[in-house]
Amino acid sequence: MEPTFNKMTPAGYKAIEQEIKDLKKIRPHKIKILAAAAALGDRSENTEYSTAKRELGQLNGRLHFLEKQLQYADVVTPADNDKLDIGKFVTIEFMDDHDQLTYQLVGKQEANLEQKKISFESPIGKALNNHKVNDIVDVESPDGSYQVKIIAIKL
Repeated sequence: MEPTFNKMTPAGYKAIEQEIKDLKKIRPHKIKILAAAAALGDRSENTEYSTAKRELGQLNGRLHFLEKQLQYADVVTPADNDKLDIGKFVTIEFMDDHDQLTYQLVGKQEANLEQKKISFESPIGKALNNHKVNDIVDVESPDGSYQVKIIAIKL
């Protein structure tokens, strides 16, 4: 079976690399905590040991997950053209209430609404992808359909 590569922005790739570095820095400390808890004796009733083991396992699992994200990353640098693509910023106007919002179109692992980053695989991301300024786009979401107008696209 052919591996599937995940599209992401260069900034998203760097963020994953930084998280891996940060986790690798705290991993030796977690190992020391586990060793100290194991030295306390009977592991069947040792809450400190169970907790330390679970936390180290979660850290190792997260590291493994992030390393796979990088292994199967397809880093996309947006083209300098007038079409919306991953990595670009888009200002949209909702046609029903004329609210305007600006988002960055990013890979699914980078999506974060609080930071105004939407996945290119989300319903609105799919609908907007490859459109141009002044296009009116129909968005089909789980909550129903709506229209947005693309006001601006920037790198």
